[in-house]
Amino acid sequence: MGFEFDVILLTGLLDFYAKVGDLGSARKVFVEMPERDVIATNAMISAFSRYGCVEEAKQLFENMSQRNSASWNSLITCYCKSSEVHNARLIFDRNPMKDVVSWNAMIDGYCKSEQMVKADELFVEMEFMKNVVTWNTMIAGYVQCGEFVRAINLFQRMLREEVKPTEVTMVSLLSACAHLGALDMGEWIHGYIRTKKIMIDFILGNALIDMYFKCGNVEAAIQVFHGLHDRNIFCWNSVIIGLGMHGYGKEAVDAFIAMEREGIKPDGVTFVGLLCSCSHSGLVSVGRSYFSEMKIVYGIEPGIEHYGCMIDLLGRSGCLQEALELIKSMPMKPNAVVWGGLLRACHKHKDAKLGEQVTDNLLSLDPHDGGNYVFLSNLYASLNRWTEVDQCRKLMIKRGVRKTPGCSSIEVENIVYEFVAGDTSRTQINVFLDKIVKEVQAHGYEPDTTTVLHDVEDEEKESVVRYHSERIAVAFGLMTMQPGRIIRVVKNLRTCDDCHTFMKFISNVYKREIIMRDRNRFHHFRNGYCFCNDYW
Repeated sequence: MGFEFDVILLTGLLDFYAKVGDLGSARKVFVEMPERDVIATNAMISAFSRYGCVEEAKQLFENMSQRNSASWNSLITCYCKSSEVHNARLIFDRNPMKDVVSWNAMIDGYCKSEQMVKADELFVEMEFMKNVVTWNTMIAGYVQCGEFVRAINLFQRMLREEVKPTEVTMVSLLSACAHLGALDMGEWIHGYIRTKKIMIDFILGNALIDMYFKCGNVEAAIQVFHGLHDRNIFCWNSVIIGLGMHGYGKEAVDAFIAMEREGIKPDGVTFVGLLCSCSHSGLVSVGRSYFSEMKIVYGIEPGIEHYGCMIDLLGRSGCLQEALELIKSMPMKPNAVVWGGLLRACHKHKDAKLGEQVTDNLLSLDPHDGGNYVFLSNLYASLNRWTEVDQCRKLMIKRGVRKTPGCSSIEVENIVYEFVAGDTSRTQINVFLDKIVKEVQAHGYEPDTTTVLHDVEDEEKESVVRYHSERIAVAFGLMTMQPGRIIRVVKNLRTCDDCHTFMKFISNVYKREIIMRDRNRFHHFRNGYCFCNDYW
């Protein structure tokens, strides 16, 4: 057509090939260009960056007779994408024409490699050059690194400096609130979205749904879901998973049926949510049915995560041998999650023989996971097999294995407070907790100390379980929150049997609803009853 000398059109063609996955054709267009300007070379560097061809990008950059800011930025981005952050920094420092894109690219590289100290140093150094992308990059970096409180604090500073947030900001913040269980802050962000008329697309809508579910407000999550104009597979998956983790197994199955009715095809994540929902609600036959239909009806090959859900479902219901047979029939090697689900079931149903067999497999896979030793030790303790308990704990010491300390958080007046198990330094809270224990004991509560070492005095045994982190958090909530307000606690580990019983008594004696999210699921305590029906 006579356009072969049009460098602008050829650059567009090069970019097109790169973006549709044809690097060979992109390179051919570039090589055959009668002349190449800076923009065309930058496009080729970006193409190499997209496919991780770092050496080719570097060589092309170094051979450039003329460079602009985009040239430097393209190579910085290329190194960052390939996790070569040190080399990216060398290019950044060499760059004589740094602009805001250069700074943002380097900060993003540090964030993605979880080097937040260096990212923060650049962030401070930028001073007044920062734009909304800079702020969003830092907030997302803190969320990615699990520093959720710092992400929220940075957002509050962003508002004070009158930087207008975007949808991207909101998605990162809602993720932080979801992990912390910070409902008040999440609701404030939702209100800000409405006030500023920020469009709620399926990405932001999904973030809101996820936040409300993970903060324990099922009704608000469903309300957001029904308010969305466009609901894709991600939104439906969030609803199915969210309902399941709260123990609404039947409602999760209903949501799956409604999703199919709307013509949305389920994917592998959908079935993880569906099988987990069945597991948390004891829907054994329903779970079996959907698991068997995955490949036959839906054309989805069950992955290791689906087998893990099924083993958990069978184990919880007491079908331990069936769970073991399913593990033996798996087309892939079972991992620690699969065996861990069966070990929890052995503990629940007090099957020490199978528990020992399962633990052998677990320890061969991950000999440094303290949780496996603790589960087996507690199983022996519940059967009064104290010699094996001692052996188990001595083995932990010998191998240098440490149990992950329990940690719980609670949000009060938009501030998230964290508590660690056994912390006796917070005298005022612990004195109040002691008072709570006496009050619930007067109403029939008896501490369950069966898993505490047998050579410890009874009074000391009670002290060991008394100062678990979720109890300290709830005591703090009762001290500081207005009467009638729901107490919401997030714990990093699975709550123990005694704490579960203790929460039921508190909810009844103090007439307070308690919503607790542990490592496995949610527990809704109200009037001496937990919505999980003690099936967890």
